[in-house]
Amino acid sequence: MATHARELTAAVGTAVRTVGLRRSFGDRDVLDGIDLEIARGEFVALIGRSGSGKSTLLRAVAGLDDTVDGSGEVYVPRRVSMVFQDSRLLPWLRVLDNVVLGQSGSVARERGREVLAEVGLAGRERAWPHELSGGEQQRAALARSLVSEPQLLLADEPFGALDALTRIRMHGLLRTLLRVHRPAVLLVTHDVDEALLLADRVLVIDGGRFSLDVRIDLPEQRTPADTEFVRLRDLLLAALGVQSDTAPTTTPTENS
Repeated sequence: MATHARELTAAVGTAVRTVGLRRSFGDRDVLDGIDLEIARGEFVALIGRSGSGKSTLLRAVAGLDDTVDGSGEVYVPRRVSMVFQDSRLLPWLRVLDNVVLGQSGSVARERGREVLAEVGLAGRERAWPHELSGGEQQRAALARSLVSEPQLLLADEPFGALDALTRIRMHGLLRTLLRVHRPAVLLVTHDVDEALLLADRVLVIDGGRFSLDVRIDLPEQRTPADTEFVRLRDLLLAALGVQSDTAPTTTPTENS
């Protein structure tokens, strides 16, 4: 059985630590002894080819993989939130009730209103999920993930289902929110440009191991036209086995 995530009580300044993390599906090893450390407040993007193990690693850190075989240790902070590709709002609850799901009392509801205002949904507290656009639903999902002030935010391709313009807007919103709330972030994405636009550090996973670990020393206001951005994109695409002069900046999604 997989090892459960444990609360991180040591290594001050660390938000995530995995030691010798292994996960298997039948005879196939998906994670092969992963050692990972993420600092508090650090934004790490994880990219890889289809079947490389990136979603498996995210689920292991989240403690959501009890049904697979594995070993190793996972240490996380006390407050962890997760946001998915779809908003996963409960259709029978209004927006504010979705945001404060699992919490009760006037203080929690007031905090929910504050976070909804931060994501641009002030005045939509009593709306039903189906009354929101796709981008608005993801804003509500972000609000729900931040209302408890998480120390670690896990994100599984949260903007993958959005159109290009909405994704750009969501990138800007996320950067603004992270400056305020300051969680560590582990983002799984198949979009190289998205990783470079958002992250402090990008990991490439291949064959259940990290093949590349790159610090992203770019200014806060980033553009894909910058020389250093182009260099880093080419480096990451090469690690993914993609020819940068002809190929798109995305890699196939995966189920593992």
